[in-house]
Amino acid sequence: MSSARAKRLSQDGSVEKAVIEVLEERAASPSSDVPAENQEGQLPSPPNLTEEEERRIWRKVDMRLLPILTVMYLVGSLDRSNIGNAKLQGLLTELQLTGNKYNIALTMYFVSYSVCTVPANLLLKRLRPSRWLPGCTLAWGIIATLMGLVKTYRQLLSLRILLGIAEAGLPPGAFYYITMWYPRHMVQYRIGMFWGGATFAGAFSGLLAFAISFMSGRAGLLGWSWIFIIEGLITIVVAFAAFFVLVDFPDTATFLTPEERAYVAHKKKYDNSSVGEEEHFELRQLWETLTDWRVIVCALINMSVITPVYGITLFLPSIINGFGFNTVISQLLSVPPYVVATAVVVGWSKWSDNVKRRSPFILSGLLLSLVGFVINVANVSIGVKYFGTFLVVVGSYAGFPGNVSWLGNNVVGHYRRGIAIGTQVMFANTGGAIACNIYRVQDAPRYLLGHLVEIGFVSIGLLLLPVVVVTYVRANARRDALQRETEEKGVRVHYTPEQLRSMGNNAPDFRFTL
Repeated sequence: MSSARAKRLSQDGSVEKAVIEVLEERAASPSSDVPAENQEGQLPSPPNLTEEEERRIWRKVDMRLLPILTVMYLVGSLDRSNIGNAKLQGLLTELQLTGNKYNIALTMYFVSYSVCTVPANLLLKRLRPSRWLPGCTLAWGIIATLMGLVKTYRQLLSLRILLGIAEAGLPPGAFYYITMWYPRHMVQYRIGMFWGGATFAGAFSGLLAFAISFMSGRAGLLGWSWIFIIEGLITIVVAFAAFFVLVDFPDTATFLTPEERAYVAHKKKYDNSSVGEEEHFELRQLWETLTDWRVIVCALINMSVITPVYGITLFLPSIINGFGFNTVISQLLSVPPYVVATAVVVGWSKWSDNVKRRSPFILSGLLLSLVGFVINVANVSIGVKYFGTFLVVVGSYAGFPGNVSWLGNNVVGHYRRGIAIGTQVMFANTGGAIACNIYRVQDAPRYLLGHLVEIGFVSIGLLLLPVVVVTYVRANARRDALQRETEEKGVRVHYTPEQLRSMGNNAPDFRFTL
């Protein structure tokens, strides 16, 4: 079949599915010019395993990847958000952060972060995850530690910009890295596990800040300085450990046997396509991904989820302080919502993988956040408002893993997926920059402007989510109908493996995850 014909069919999103029969035959029998032992690089043919043997391999992979990723993400979340705790420990007074200076310092972190996410994901594939991700962690650990020694507003601002650049490599890189290891319907639970680390960081941050506050005055430094220094030093230790623990990709993972590597690599390679995915970079992939309206809309939905995450993470101690509690009690009361949210994040992620659905969990998270913000806008008692913060934290944090997994599930091709996830995180951090400027000091104690803007973002997500779901449902239905029609007529449409790989998620054997 001509490449022009293949391109035309791929663009309308409903390529004839009759080709599947031919592709399955090709996938089942090695190409005549490629030896069987080289189908997965230098790995042997994948073994036939029982379900228990498969589970054992995935547990082995989980134990190697998830603990270190979770800890890296946890310390990253601490270093990103601990400025909210430092604010209550004398940061504003000592650095004379009057007016909107504090909000500008928060914003500049997200500006530099957003600019660097897509390039960072492209570098991850080139520079090896086992070096790139720990290297990023080490860099921001050093920067976070130095933040405890700043004496002026300009010094703080400069380090917040550098912190954004350094941290831009980890979140999108970790999401992308997970999708390179696991089949798409095993992804959300794994993302949920280390995103749970970020959620738990919210609880841990409050407890740690409370403990560190007792060091105020030591070595001539106030409590806010010690928060940055101690948490930054913890990050540096984690980074050094990650250099020895983190591995690259399945086909080079020495902690697995050759047969186990072959199984994992084969399982992932043929998860999205019967002929595998594109693994090399071409400039067209960047353009095609950045102009795919489905990627942009999914990024906007993610923005509607993550903007409340950043708003509540950076300002929850201040919001609770506005209820009338003192600084110490406000720090401690910020802990319980994150503990509950951590459990919900992991539970929803496991459930989502089991039912192979993403959108219902994103919808549930958005609805919980909406109710929580509405409660905090309403003129109700302090106890009810505090309950509302639980709904916001649980809804926003629990909805996020589904969003990242959803996009990763529905974008085919190594670099396409990396670019799409980087774009998604870039939009998310644009929301973070907005969240930094809507909870203003002059709006305390009720912070009505911040809550109302968050309600607006959540509403955008609730409007866009059904659009994407309907689009995916119709695309799947068209491909199923064309498959039945061509099977009844006995028609077969032939594609080369290269044509199918270049089609990505428009290939006839691909079905969108809903």
